[in-house]
Parts: sequence; structure tokens; C-alpha cells
Amino acid sequence: MNIEEFRDYCLSKKGVEETFPFDDKTLVFKVMGKMFALAGLEYNPAQANLKCDPDWSVALREEYDGLIRPGYHMSKVHWNTVELEKNIPQKLVIELIDHSYNLVVSSLTKKIQAELAKL
Repeated sequence: MNIEEFRDYCLSKKGVEETFPFDDKTLVFKVMGKMFALAGLEYNPAQANLKCDPDWSVALREEYDGLIRPGYHMSKVHWNTVELEKNIPQKLVIELIDHSYNLVVSSLTKKIQAELAKL
């Protein structure tokens, strides 16, 4: 998955906005104002940080050694850095984006979840 495909897929999710809160090279995706993905645009090959369940993070890092690693500049427990254009199946990258999005949505207040459901 290249960076354009990653961006398009993230933006296809309900309630998502893209921002550049840190600098003009770090694209951040938020659902209802909460970050679920970010990608450094200067990296080649493309990579992204995605939120992940801690137990699954460990398993992914072992299975995809070097391609999925602890989140760069993020909580190493809750975030992974994923090499998007390497030997990771696109189906898995999509699953990881969905998982990150769903983790963040589940942490939103009931009121905000209800607002999201209406979009």
C-alpha cells in the first residue's frame, strides 16, 4: 500500500479528518478529534503509526520483524510503526487501520459515538 492509498483509505472512514498539527511533513488522521493514524510524508518507503492492542502489537512485531515495530515517537505499548510498501499484505494494513480506528472510536464518550453514528 502506498501513501496515497493509505490516505484515501483513512479518509474513507466515517468522521475522519486529516491535519498537520506537528509540521508540514507529518500527516495526522483523527476520528472525531482523536488521532488514530499518522504518516511521515518524507519517508521512503512509506510508513505509518497506528494504534494497536498491546498483546497483538507484540505478536505483530515478532511475525513482521523490522516491518512492524514499536511506534516511532509514540507510546511503544499502544502504537506500532508499519512499513506500508514492504512485504506486509495490503489486507493486513487495512485490518490494522480498521483496528486503530475502532480502538479510538471505542474510547470516545457515548455522546461523541452517537454523533459519529449520525454522520
